Amino acid sequence: MMLSLYKKEIRSYYTSPFAYVIAALFMLVFTVTFFSNLANLEGTEYRFSFPNIFYNNFFYFIFLIPALTMRIFADERKSGTEVLLMTSPLNVFQIVTAKFLAVSTVFLMMLVLTLFFPLLTLLTGQVMWSSLICGYLGFFLWGLVCIAIGMLMSSFTDSPIIAGILSEGAMIILLFIDNIKNSGFFQSLPKVAKIIGAFSTEERFINFSQGFFGFSDLVFFITTSLLFVGLTIISIEKRRWSRG
Repeated sequence: MMLSLYKKEIRSYYTSPFAYVIAALFMLVFTVTFFSNLANLEGTEYRFSFPNIFYNNFFYFIFLIPALTMRIFADERKSGTEVLLMTSPLNVFQIVTAKFLAVSTVFLMMLVLTLFFPLLTLLTGQVMWSSLICGYLGFFLWGLVCIAIGMLMSSFTDSPIIAGILSEGAMIILLFIDNIKNSGFFQSLPKVAKIIGAFSTEERFINFSQGFFGFSDLVFFITTSLLFVGLTIISIEKRRWSRG
């Protein structure tokens, strides 16, 4: 049954222009960033770090992720199909997990499209494989955290627009958490700054971008994603019980 819901969610993206528009926008930003990097190179051999492109793209991509997640639960509630979903044989864990995996698959397909650029670079220059592989992995894991956050925000409201705005705000905070930690106010509170810094996704992505696969960084991204997925399950479960 969970597999059926997963397939249904995938179809809901690809049977409408929605996923294609998001993918096209992502590819547009990636393409512009890619050729901007080429324009700034010296010499004739194309050799640069793809994770730098990922990092530059992530600021723009956090404006696209809420578009993928804002309707996950808010739209169900708004259209009235939430009742049917909640009375199905699936439990809340299965429902949330199926939806999370579906959005993650859409995100993964978008990343697969960008493989064109490493292949193009390989034909005309040199690819730094360790940096490339770790960069893709880090970017995907970073995206999973944002997807989980977006799902949580969508579970709070019946308005996809509000869900999108809440997701956007949360992702911006997550992206700039290092700046917040290093602000004058929190520097005067070193213990608080240390706690805030523990949630830094940017710092851990930088490790991946340098071609280093750190088990602790992998665990951080996975556990953070699971944390927000778990909070989403609690949020939906609470609403389910409140409806009797």
